[in-house]
Amino acid sequence: MDSDIVMVDDKGKRVDGREANDLRPMKIEAGVLPNADGSAYLEIGKNKVLAAVYGPRECHPRHLQDPTKAIVQCKYNMQSYSVSDRKRPGPDRRSAEISKIISEALESVILTELFPRASIDVYIEIMQANAGTRCAGLTAASVALADAGMPMRDLVPSVAVGKADGKLLLDLNKEEDNFGEADLPLAIIPKTDEVVLLQMDGHMTKEEFDSAMKTGVAACHEIYEMQKDALRRRYSVGEEEEVEE
Repeated sequence: MDSDIVMVDDKGKRVDGREANDLRPMKIEAGVLPNADGSAYLEIGKNKVLAAVYGPRECHPRHLQDPTKAIVQCKYNMQSYSVSDRKRPGPDRRSAEISKIISEALESVILTELFPRASIDVYIEIMQANAGTRCAGLTAASVALADAGMPMRDLVPSVAVGKADGKLLLDLNKEEDNFGEADLPLAIIPKTDEVVLLQMDGHMTKEEFDSAMKTGVAACHEIYEMQKDALRRRYSVGEEEEVEE
């Protein structure tokens, strides 16, 4: 880590003014793409993420079909202009890995057995990136699935907890992610606190890991309320319009 960069000052304030356990400001909107079966737009800090869901529909190519359930196919993509150092356009190894882990997390909550031989296609576009995009993408995709009316066990909120300057920090920003000592993205099913995504890059002690998990799960419940609020706003507007008519 660059010793010249101070991530947390003497008063416990981070580079963006947050306390250790503060989320970045978050905004979620459901139903933003009329031509998709379900969609969502999410901002958290400087991240801007768009998610769209299509399906369930016939699975192509056919050799991927599962006669007992639907498959969940996720495509996570960072636009080349989403970062200051222009990203090379097109798929890469990182995008393929994130697509896979998001697919697996979503498959654990969707009632796929209701749609044999079908495909549920999830597209996540990162329009602007500032650390934590896999968590933001999964959170947005979960809302988009609910917007599509997909039968699900629950929504899936996701957040990362990291370590910088020897301190545990919730929802890392770009500087903390780049120069910190550890990053722990996680996602849960809020009704049961079942973990459906968990990765770690860097080093934490067992005590730090346990504390990070506790902080992350609490933050996921906070995000979960914002997800539900986005869906309430989306459908309560429609109800009001029907009453007026």
